[in-house]
Amino acid sequence: MKWLDQTARLLVLAGMVSLGGAISSAQETPAPDNTKANQQQQNTADQQKNNASDMQLTQDVRRALQNDKSLSTYGHNVKVITQNGQVTLKGPVRSDDEKMAVEAKAEEVAGKGNVVSELTVAPHNQ
Repeated sequence: MKWLDQTARLLVLAGMVSLGGAISSAQETPAPDNTKANQQQQNTADQQKNNASDMQLTQDVRRALQNDKSLSTYGHNVKVITQNGQVTLKGPVRSDDEKMAVEAKAEEVAGKGNVVSELTVAPHNQ
């Protein structure tokens, strides 16, 4: 019986060590969103104009980005702010290619010369 008790204790300890490693790994993995970058760019929503044409343009750009399944979560979540027909894109994306793709989508909707890009490329370790 004593042998059985010691074996059971070892199995419990091994499970706790294994579980602790899984918890540690989960804590070190960054969230797949751009919350940290968004916190640095507060007060952008109030820049959006409330006139119908600017709100519609923002919605159309946002829809075009959401419908592009080749974009990462970062690409889908860039900020789109429209003021007097001028679309500003803010936030991180995953690569230079994705940055160009987001800018091109916005230009398709808003028209060439009507898009200002303040996008940044986020390193993959964020």
